[in-house]
Amino acid sequence: MILDKRNEFADAVSVAAVAGTALIGDVIDLGGVSQDIGNGEGLYLVIQTDTEIITGGVAGTIQFALASDAQAAIAVDGSATSHFVSASLVTDDAGANSAQLNAGGVIAAVELPYGTYERYLGILCTIGTTTVTAGKINAFLTTDVAKWAALANATN
Repeated sequence: MILDKRNEFADAVSVAAVAGTALIGDVIDLGGVSQDIGNGEGLYLVIQTDTEIITGGVAGTIQFALASDAQAAIAVDGSATSHFVSASLVTDDAGANSAQLNAGGVIAAVELPYGTYERYLGILCTIGTTTVTAGKINAFLTTDVAKWAALANATN
């Protein structure tokens, strides 16, 4: 599969922010309510750390969710439909971070669950406890997670 921009939520998009929930990167317009967004084929969400995710001074947590909503500005108040939620990962510095938050770490590589998806699909990021001061993610959909491989910038 050749990944195109229509299947990509984030390409080195910053997650630096204060505690709370925010929509990260772009949304995918599914064109309406859908039960099977992979058209009968398995579809996978991959979230990868592009640049180490850290906090300034105090450890915190970060969690990512795949959510859909009727509006392009996917709601961050809990009213959007949640399809996948990552583990809550510890943010600090490279030595104390959850390994997935270091550069090149894979936060998620999961098959999308079957169910009702609202028109717009996107990634929500929830930061707990403290401010994330630096870090970027890549997030996209692919049909074959086994053949997906992270490449350094400018090598593809």
